[in-house]
Amino acid sequence: MRTKVGLFGIGLDTYWGQFDGLLDNLNRYQNQIKTRISGYNVEVIDAGMVDNPVKAREVADFLKCQDIEIVFLYVSTYALSSTVLPIAQRLKIPVVILNLQPVAELDYEAFNKLGDRGTMTGIWLEHCQACSVPEIASVFNRSGIQYDIVTGYLQDEQAWAEIGNWTEAARVAKTMRNNRLGVLGHYYGGMLDVYTDMTRQSAVFGNHIELLEMCELKKYRDEATSEEVQIKITEFKNTFDVSSECEVNEIERAAKTSVALDKLVLKRNLGSLAYYYEGESGNDYENIVTSVIAGNTLLTGKNIPVAGECEVKNAQAMKIMAEFGAGGSFSEFYLMDFKDDVVMLGHDGPAHFAIAQGRVKLVPLPIYHGKPGKGLSIQMSVKHGPVTLLSVVEGKDGIFLLAAQGESVAGPILEIGNTNSRYRFSIGAKKFMNDWSRQGPAHHCAIGVGHIADKIQKLGQILGIETVRIC
Repeated sequence: MRTKVGLFGIGLDTYWGQFDGLLDNLNRYQNQIKTRISGYNVEVIDAGMVDNPVKAREVADFLKCQDIEIVFLYVSTYALSSTVLPIAQRLKIPVVILNLQPVAELDYEAFNKLGDRGTMTGIWLEHCQACSVPEIASVFNRSGIQYDIVTGYLQDEQAWAEIGNWTEAARVAKTMRNNRLGVLGHYYGGMLDVYTDMTRQSAVFGNHIELLEMCELKKYRDEATSEEVQIKITEFKNTFDVSSECEVNEIERAAKTSVALDKLVLKRNLGSLAYYYEGESGNDYENIVTSVIAGNTLLTGKNIPVAGECEVKNAQAMKIMAEFGAGGSFSEFYLMDFKDDVVMLGHDGPAHFAIAQGRVKLVPLPIYHGKPGKGLSIQMSVKHGPVTLLSVVEGKDGIFLLAAQGESVAGPILEIGNTNSRYRFSIGAKKFMNDWSRQGPAHHCAIGVGHIADKIQKLGQILGIETVRIC
């Protein structure tokens, strides 16, 4: 089902009898806006023109019943703020004020040659969208109503890009609200920064958190058939550059676990997962958890992100990035290169293979650092070019989003069977590291391709939480 967004125009009913054709023209512009917004793959609930306080209350009741994520307010001409406030108060969702003139510039010479001041006034009113914007903002500020303003003209691509970002943020907000996040195992003991309040996570994002048992995953693994395992091995070979160093039994072990992970995700209808487990040496559960990276990477690359070390907050961040189409790879800070002014981030998996620079390698690891056992891991770098880092932060005053834009750049990486990349930031490596850390995130973050901090900020507004942008 497509995400629903609301739309209504505002005007002043006094004008319609004074200026012939004005209302028809304004309705035509509003229809153009509706058509263009619909092109962003959302369902537009158009409540029409609101031109008096009585109609405002009717429209408020109508839109309230439509389950919309955000509402676009088209300022068609000067309108009284009393026609807007009842709607915003009733809906209690972000209002995006569209201050869109019909044209970028009025033809002043032709306008002034019209001669009839009444006709000229009607045309001016058709183009005076900006007149009401300060009034509406003043009332919203004093009423504690959340809003944003998009200013431009009907064919202004910059304005439409911003509107498109709003629709995308609305879609992601809805997806997060309907997401089922699985938690398998337990936290990595002692990582106090990773521990989280799951109730608060559900309260902010609206998603369901499903607590899972290792024995259920073991059951699906025990049931895996030889045919299923062979199909999974073929998928490994099609997706990864499988190193000749990988032992056959390790590939089969990882494939069997991957089959079980797919079944767990399907049975529990999961859209994301956070996991960690250790188990006694030689235990069946240890055998499973040391063979999950390849399967978890396949899931992550299919936009079912998996965060290790039971980092629930980062599973949320990875899901946000995935739904924005940016990928979202599980990362932590590796080291800093002060000569090249870059920060290196990576992890021992899982990764988002769809955003890799080149083909992803599946390689053996003789030991997992800080974890039991050995097995297969992922070697990759994030695609060179613009990137965005995102962390879901749980601070002392609640949850907020932390974002930074940078570049994934070429250069030497650590070929240790991990994902790792070199990142450059406009504010420099030292300042980035200090400014990012002072916000108090966990040591993990999600990295996606493209510069999407603006979309993340809009998502934060929809969710009603702060977004802090470092650069």
